[in-house]
Amino acid sequence: MKKTFDAQGNALPHIQQLHPYIPGEQPKAGGWVKLNTNENPYPASPSVAAAIQSQLDQLQLYPEPTSYDLRVAIAKRHRLQAQNVIIGNGSDNILDMIVRCFGGAPGVAYTLPSYSLYPVVAAMSGQRVEEVNFERSLQLDVASIAATGAKIFFLTNPNAPTGVAFGLEQIEQVLQAIDGLLVVDEAYVDFGGKTSIPLLQSYDNLIVVRTFSKSYSLAGMRVGFALASESVISLLDRVRDAYNVDRIAQAVAIAALEDDAYFAEHCQKIITTRESVREVLSEKGWYTYRSAANFLFTEPRNTVGDTGPNVAASLFEFLKKKRILVRYFPGHPLTCAFVRVSVGKEEEMQKFLTAVDEWLNNV
Repeated sequence: MKKTFDAQGNALPHIQQLHPYIPGEQPKAGGWVKLNTNENPYPASPSVAAAIQSQLDQLQLYPEPTSYDLRVAIAKRHRLQAQNVIIGNGSDNILDMIVRCFGGAPGVAYTLPSYSLYPVVAAMSGQRVEEVNFERSLQLDVASIAATGAKIFFLTNPNAPTGVAFGLEQIEQVLQAIDGLLVVDEAYVDFGGKTSIPLLQSYDNLIVVRTFSKSYSLAGMRVGFALASESVISLLDRVRDAYNVDRIAQAVAIAALEDDAYFAEHCQKIITTRESVREVLSEKGWYTYRSAANFLFTEPRNTVGDTGPNVAASLFEFLKKKRILVRYFPGHPLTCAFVRVSVGKEEEMQKFLTAVDEWLNNV
């Protein structure tokens, strides 16, 4: 006779209530134009292949546990010390470390809309979560952020899903106004945003989180890092899993980081494509946020001038039938009339724009 176990009833109470993060759709079949998960459309630096090859005869050995060489390389790039850097299995791993290390009453807060993993990592540790809602203008409400009293405040800069970037003056205003930590998530900063790294010299309550997934084309390797004061990094290191980044990922990240020319060329390609597509959408009368990321957030308008959730959902479904994936977020008043379109290669974006014209001719 099979012995049963009530997994739900025996889980911790906050885990019973947890709603997991839902990533963008990942089709298993080929033939799709995939513009829904903000992946870089270009392959990683050619130097990455050699880095992988260099590790193949050492896979029987554990990786360097602290990713020391990668920390040194990142610190040198940003004029810091290795003690100011910690490496994670993707930036999501870093976000979880931050909550486990510094979370507590009165809880964690973040702007909305924003990266939907923030409330998940907070809930994983049983933290209370508070939201500060953006208005359509996407202006930072410093007073409302400070009023949360949160131990940790997450801010994506440039914002996701809109792509709007905030200036250093605004970031500094928040740092001065709050008592807790400000975590500035700079996943998309290399596509036109302003990094907050210079502010680390003056603010110990700042953590800057970065990733190799987007601008370095390494989403499949899962490498992220955080920059902060030595005291903050040393505490984060206490909750870091042993051997949290494998030896291939460490070597690959160093190789990609050192290929400056390839990095600059392909970031610029994405920026150029983004701006050309934004211009086309604007000419159609679609309100599209000025993006500093590798995606566009645009409000579809049909041929009779209607906008809104029904119009956005209609375009989303039409594109999916054409095997073009974009992202639609119906759950918030600010996002429900928009779609988010990752910037692909020129030919992929042309397929998207052609499908948009077909949709306009059929609605």
